[in-house]
Amino acid sequence: MTDSCDILISGGGIAGLTAAAVFGAAGFDVICVDPTPPVTDRDADGSDLRTTAFLQPAHGLLQHCGLWDRLEPHAAPLQIMRIVDAGGDTPEPRVVRDFNAADISDQPFGWNLPNWLLRREMVARLHELPNVDFRPGTGTVSLFTRTAEARVGLSDGTRIRTKLVIAADGRNSPMREAAGIKVHTTRYGQKALAFAVTHPIAHENVSTEIHRSGGPFTLVPLPDWQGQPSSAIVWMERGPRAVELLNLPEAEFEAAMTERSCGLFGPLKLASRRTIWPIISQSAERLSAQRVALMAEAAHVVPPIGAQGLNMSLGDLRSLLDLAQTRPDGLGDAQMLEAYHKARHAEIELRVKGIDLLNRASMVEARPLRDARAAGLNALYSMPVVRKTLMQMGLGVR
Repeated sequence: MTDSCDILISGGGIAGLTAAAVFGAAGFDVICVDPTPPVTDRDADGSDLRTTAFLQPAHGLLQHCGLWDRLEPHAAPLQIMRIVDAGGDTPEPRVVRDFNAADISDQPFGWNLPNWLLRREMVARLHELPNVDFRPGTGTVSLFTRTAEARVGLSDGTRIRTKLVIAADGRNSPMREAAGIKVHTTRYGQKALAFAVTHPIAHENVSTEIHRSGGPFTLVPLPDWQGQPSSAIVWMERGPRAVELLNLPEAEFEAAMTERSCGLFGPLKLASRRTIWPIISQSAERLSAQRVALMAEAAHVVPPIGAQGLNMSLGDLRSLLDLAQTRPDGLGDAQMLEAYHKARHAEIELRVKGIDLLNRASMVEARPLRDARAAGLNALYSMPVVRKTLMQMGLGVR
């Protein structure tokens, strides 16, 4: 059986579902496929307990495609980004610096939501869009392109004729591989533990990133859980230590994470199971091939620092949407895809390199290097113009 559409989206993660909603709301006929049905229940096996912070520039895009009204009631605003250096002899704060969104805007930096909940609300939105066909449990298995169209084979035997294939199918993207696009990968020997906690001291909409060694320990605000303040934690460590932490008995793990948090929020209590993820940087040599555009982790992967990952992906999506709406008759043609590559590739490379440097700085073990990191934080913060510029760059504002 052969179907046809304007856009086939390979990948039903957060980025792929957002792309389906955005292009569907813009009037394009969209088919979105993913081999793994989304898990939309917090405590179900396989649910993604990581969280995503949508930074300011995402707000308009989410509003335009009808997602924001669904997400806003569940979102925790991020008003302050707090950087803590605890690289001294003992795990205690020695430098604490606040970057306040009020210095550059009348809105918070962004809004934080759990990934499992995002999938639930996004899938519900897709069901409201008559021109979006979401097919969970179906993956892409083959790609044939020519000047006028692409033909994509699906795992259920269906073939799809389409003008544009958007590969939003992850760091091991089958569509990127089928298009013959190579990637550069950096491995850090790190893993990240992701889980939710409750704590007696309120977060007050402050996202707190604590640096010692091994990688940052980040607490990102969540709405209260069972009547107590709650945060999502991403704890980056060298691989063997991360696995050791994953396997600790709950009481020992809670003691370890409370110590790593410098006790800033009081005793931390697990409010979910623990999950573990490998940390890499990766960037594609090109963002396009004939009739194919790469976005999100198919195009770039960065360590979870500064909420950059998905927000880079939404930058990809905004660029693709602008190009598609400017020349709808040229959807997926060589001119559009070359313009997309030029619009995004240089910025992506710059951000991947910048986050790589930040991650390496957060990993340092030697005391003199940790002292230098603390001094650098102090120096940057003490210059108001530099501080504001860094905040604007973090949001992706030019």
